[in-house]
Amino acid sequence: MKHSFYLALAALLLTSCIKDEPQNMECDILEAWVEGDHLSQHFSQPTDMRISDIPSSSEHLAFSIRERATLPPLALHFQLTPGATISPADGSLQDFSKGPVTYTVTSEDGQWHRRYTVDFQETILPSSSYDFEDFELSSNGKYYVWYNKAGDGQKESIWASGNEGFMIAKPNAAATDYPTVPDENGYDGYCLRLTTRSTGSWGKTFRKPIAAGNFFLGTFDSRYALTNTLKTTNMGIAYTKEPVKVTGYYKYLPGDVFTDKDFKEVASRTDEPTIYAVLYLNHDEQGNEVMLHGDDVRTSRFAVREAEVAQLPATSEWQPFEMTFKGSTPIDAALLANRGYNLALVFSSSKTGDTFEGSVGSTLYIDKVEISFKSEE
Repeated sequence: MKHSFYLALAALLLTSCIKDEPQNMECDILEAWVEGDHLSQHFSQPTDMRISDIPSSSEHLAFSIRERATLPPLALHFQLTPGATISPADGSLQDFSKGPVTYTVTSEDGQWHRRYTVDFQETILPSSSYDFEDFELSSNGKYYVWYNKAGDGQKESIWASGNEGFMIAKPNAAATDYPTVPDENGYDGYCLRLTTRSTGSWGKTFRKPIAAGNFFLGTFDSRYALTNTLKTTNMGIAYTKEPVKVTGYYKYLPGDVFTDKDFKEVASRTDEPTIYAVLYLNHDEQGNEVMLHGDDVRTSRFAVREAEVAQLPATSEWQPFEMTFKGSTPIDAALLANRGYNLALVFSSSKTGDTFEGSVGSTLYIDKVEISFKSEE
């Protein structure tokens, strides 16, 4: 009798523990994909059928396709945070031929919701001219983001910055006090203003005392902001033409005091900016997707062309800059046409800001950037 009593009591306690366990409050899409070999004809690369490692800040997912008009109804599949549900349902057929479809993810506890717009966009060559006139506040209203206007009026998010990472260090900072902001005093209209900022007490604690103003073609992944900051920068987007040179205008004023990663003054050094670009293969020999980051974009074996502005002297007046791509590795024309190469283009107010060395207050202005391609020469 006692044995049965203790078994019943244990079962009751176990049930109580299960009931009391809090349900998951997260409601994110972690991965999205399309299945079926018969659908591969609509994509330039097999890896275009899947979007992985989706940052938690993303609200728009875009698959790249050859042609929207011929796209049949598709059944998308999703990996969600544990316990979350999605509507329309995973695997349900949706018509993307006329535009994006909105999905709503609900957390396991039912208290939280997130909406994602999922789109299938035609593969087009991004613009070769950038004036940085199109920007807006992020969805949380904390910092600025930039976009390009596509031919169909859709906003293309091809540019990124480290602003999202700075938000971790200075969550109460005004949008205008972030490292990368728009400035109305451009060479023509608005321009970029990249400023090396102090990360305050947070930065000193984590030995990341500064945040350089940076701006690059690609995406920012905040998941690595605390552990491996160089992995936060997913460098480059696909182009279908071979770049020859990049031109534009800049101004630069270095900060007064150069400091190392321990925020100690280095009297012998003066801060300087950097502008460089890398063209690289975005798949390996086995067809696996390749994405380069801040720690390997300059050294990877997949890089085939590189350009860098050799000198950027301090100046308070707009000055032109130009850099030419160099490299002897042959370019595969068919692979290039099928989006097999990524182009990374990077601007930073502190050249060694990736190792948290530089001068607080160093400011780089950028405007009227033009990429020239081989077929246009």
